[in-house]
Amino acid sequence: MTKELDDKWIIEGIKKGEESAFKALFQVYYAQLVVFARKVVVDDDLARDLVQDVIVGFYEKRKTLNIHTSLKAHMYQSVRNRCLNQLKHSQIRRDHHANIFVDKKNEESYVEDKLQETELEHKIYDVVKSLPDQCRKIFEMSRFDGTPNQQIADELNLSKRTVETQISKALKVLRKQLASYYNAIMWFMYLLWLN
Repeated sequence: MTKELDDKWIIEGIKKGEESAFKALFQVYYAQLVVFARKVVVDDDLARDLVQDVIVGFYEKRKTLNIHTSLKAHMYQSVRNRCLNQLKHSQIRRDHHANIFVDKKNEESYVEDKLQETELEHKIYDVVKSLPDQCRKIFEMSRFDGTPNQQIADELNLSKRTVETQISKALKVLRKQLASYYNAIMWFMYLLWLN
């Protein structure tokens, strides 16, 4: 018996209320429909429940059953619709409850941002500490203390050009050492190293 004849036999049998046809529907489609539903709702138990609901509903509506596609296509479409309705219903519930937790989530996000910022600052300061003494001192005076380049040159008895060269070297080392954090620190570097 071909698949089309099997499906036709199942449909006709269910329309007549034959238990064997209902069992055949369950045996042929239940497992694959659960796998499909699981991909949509991402929950094993819920996927099984939704597929069972569809199959039971299929049987309950047997007297008015009207399938315009293949049985398989009909079953998959029915499960898909049931899953989407479930997700829509769950989203409405989540939206309602989300307002309760919005402050908590914002607080957690703020704390997480601050932790990342602190970790980044430590990494930057560690790299700065590893610079040669003169380079480190010039960089700290320039970027951490905000001292103008000419004033640094005067205080350290150096040319302004030497100060600029040392700052440039320090920035190159920082970029290289912090390359993996580059995207995350661009804003921080911009604020930190403004003249």
